[in-house]
Amino acid sequence: MVDRPSGVARYRAVIITALIFAILIAASVKTGFSQRFAFVDSEYILSNIPEYLAAQDQLEKLADEWQKEIESEYQEVESLYRSYQQDRVLMSEEMQRKREEEIVNREAEAAALQRKYFGPGGELFKNQEELIRPIQDRVYNAVEALADDGNYAVIFDTADSPTLLYTNPRHDLSDDVLKRLGYRN
Repeated sequence: MVDRPSGVARYRAVIITALIFAILIAASVKTGFSQRFAFVDSEYILSNIPEYLAAQDQLEKLADEWQKEIESEYQEVESLYRSYQQDRVLMSEEMQRKREEEIVNREAEAAALQRKYFGPGGELFKNQEELIRPIQDRVYNAVEALADDGNYAVIFDTADSPTLLYTNPRHDLSDDVLKRLGYRN
C-alpha cells in the first residue's frame, strides 16, 4: 500500500510551491523593470570637440564659396534676360528663339550647379560624410561603451528633442562621453 500525503500536507506543498513561483515572478518583474536610463546632449558634446568645430568651419566656407558661384550664375542669367527684354523688339523670331534657348540653357546650367553642390548626394553631403561622419561615429561608440559599462537600457539625446519634459542633471552623461573621447570641458 502506497502512503499518500494527507490533505493538510498536500495543501502545504501547494502553498509552498505557489510562494516559490510568486517569489520568482516578483524577482523577474523587478529586474525587468529596473532598467537604467540616462541622457546626453550631442550638440554640447560636438561643440566641445575641436575637430568637429574645424570641420563645420570648413564646410561653411565651402558652402559660402559655392553659394557665391551659384548666385553669380543666376545673376548672369538675369542679365541675359534683361538684355533680351530690351533687344527683343529689334530681333527676328529666329534670333528671339535662339536667345530664349540660351537663357533657358544657362538657367538649367545654374540649377544643375546648385544640385551638384547642394542636392542630395551633392558635394556638400559628400564632404559632410567625409569630415563629420567619423566624429559622429566616435561619439556614438563612446555612448555605446558608456551604456555597456553602466548597464543602461536607454540613453536619450536631448539635442533638438524637446520631447523630454524633465531631465535630472545627475543622469546627464555628456561630460562622461567627452572624457571617454579624451576631451575635458
